[in-house]
Amino acid sequence: MKIDLEVSEPIDFSLGDHQHLIRKAADESIQSKSGQQDTPSSPDEPQKTRDSPHSKAARRADAFVVYISDENTPDDRGRSLATSFSDASIRKAFIMKVFLILSAQLSVTVAIISMFVFWKALKAWVIANPWFTYALLPAFFVVFIILACCGKLRRQVPANYILLVFFTILQGLLLGTITVFYRAEEVLWATGATAVVTLALTLFALQTKCDFTLLNGMLFVFLFILIIYGIILIFIRSYWLHLLYAALGTVIFSFYLVMDVQLMVGGRHHYSNLSPEEYVFAALNIYLDIINLFLFILQLIGLAR
Repeated sequence: MKIDLEVSEPIDFSLGDHQHLIRKAADESIQSKSGQQDTPSSPDEPQKTRDSPHSKAARRADAFVVYISDENTPDDRGRSLATSFSDASIRKAFIMKVFLILSAQLSVTVAIISMFVFWKALKAWVIANPWFTYALLPAFFVVFIILACCGKLRRQVPANYILLVFFTILQGLLLGTITVFYRAEEVLWATGATAVVTLALTLFALQTKCDFTLLNGMLFVFLFILIIYGIILIFIRSYWLHLLYAALGTVIFSFYLVMDVQLMVGGRHHYSNLSPEEYVFAALNIYLDIINLFLFILQLIGLAR
């Protein structure tokens, strides 16, 4: 049985609106056939009467035309967004934006640390007034939690840039209050070593065929253990335990740096689900990896000297 459908109104096929039209057309077709079988036609009736315009119009009434819309559902739009982000040009623009933001963050941080290291009056004031460090901590964690947890605000311009500027300045001030307890040459050695390690690990993450994004869960467990280890060291004064703590922290955040770079690059890596709007989040992850790497290398150099 052949059924032609013609519908003048749009139909959502995902909701099954077309099924009642098919059943209706099938019922009308069956009724029309049964009516033709119950009403015998005269043998003397001419053939042209059966093919008259009225019969053609009756058959035309059972014809339906279905127009299928090209509009996408929200899931289709999400898949098309992911497909477009897999495009090399879009991913390249995303990576360039992340590295530009990261470069600006690191430049501001280095400038702030330099004031604490080379400005002797400021260095002495910070050592004499520890309340300054304790006052920075609540503001730092508030801005950090907002950036980490409020995804909608993190993707909204210019709020995301304003929060990132505040976060970078607060992070630089906190690092400055830490570096006042080290000598200038130790800070310079740590800065140079961090730059070399960061560059080497970034190039390694871009070239290697190993997928470090699979280590996300394991690195989180190691980070949790490192935090507990650091809390214990507050009450234990041991040179070798502190040296081991600094070495473990350096290794863990080196892996984190490689993993976050691969998450940003995407492509063949298993976990690379960052959207094009998450450039602030990607830059923040890599920035924190570099800062933590700098702190642990600074501890290593300070303990070694």
